[in-house]
Amino acid sequence: MTVIGLGLAALGRPAYINLGRTNVLPGDRSVAAMRQATWAVLDAAYRAGVRWVDVARSYGRAEDFLAGWLAERGHTDVTVSSKWGYTYVGGWRLDATMHEVKEHSASGFSRQWTESRDLLGSAINLYQVHSLTEDSPLFTDEPLLRALAALTDDGVRVGFSTSGPHQASVIRRAFDLEVAGRPVFTAVQSTWNVLEPSAGRALADAHAAGNLVLVKETLANGRLVARAPDEVTRIARRHGVGPDAVAGAAVLARSWADVVLIGPASPAQLAGNLAATTLELTPAELRALAALAEQPGQYWTRRSSLHWQ
Repeated sequence: MTVIGLGLAALGRPAYINLGRTNVLPGDRSVAAMRQATWAVLDAAYRAGVRWVDVARSYGRAEDFLAGWLAERGHTDVTVSSKWGYTYVGGWRLDATMHEVKEHSASGFSRQWTESRDLLGSAINLYQVHSLTEDSPLFTDEPLLRALAALTDDGVRVGFSTSGPHQASVIRRAFDLEVAGRPVFTAVQSTWNVLEPSAGRALADAHAAGNLVLVKETLANGRLVARAPDEVTRIARRHGVGPDAVAGAAVLARSWADVVLIGPASPAQLAGNLAATTLELTPAELRALAALAEQPGQYWTRRSSLHWQ
């Protein structure tokens, strides 16, 4: 059964590239205000039955906000996934020249795992390499691979997320990595949406092999809502839902998607996103949505041009 997960990328820091978030967030974007906004979405998601939350070291204070919420509310039935590999360097500024820095190294992993564990402790169920790409030094860093594999012995599942136009090849290559005859990774978190479906076959194969598949950026960083294609809008009107529900339902229709992540910035956006769980698209509608696919290079070039705001 597919699980809906709540991603905090759009809430844990003052600036992000998701379209459609600025008009629902506090105007001052102070730490206190963003914590309050995060907790409001977490509360609404929990009431709606969502029990998976996805964060990362680079999501500003997302891990801190989540840890505080878990402690305050006393919830013990929430599955937490987090990621290491990027460091947040935005200084809590909207106008920062750089918001995050990537580093896939053994020392970087050790430092960030310690930071994540200090905040969330045993609540972390899945720890992932953030944005693994073909050029990552991880593939040939034996000490790093051994350190990652050791997490499994401590009861923490190890995975990786992907981005960029070559997701499929990265997925296959990463799942081939072994330490002492055992796979390093048993989970993957990749971008899949109706505009960028190129990783679909690799994700289906990963699922068939028994690996956990998480899907991120289901709304294409808001492009499928704030700039919804005409076909998405037509289908949404036909069903009496928003374009976000249509985009989400297209992902939920994938039998290989174990966890579908959404990233609302307000309880109202959350409600719109969750409408996808009761929307069943027809085969004709799914074919029409499939026709919206862009070339991977084109999609990722457009994504990289989105502004942090």
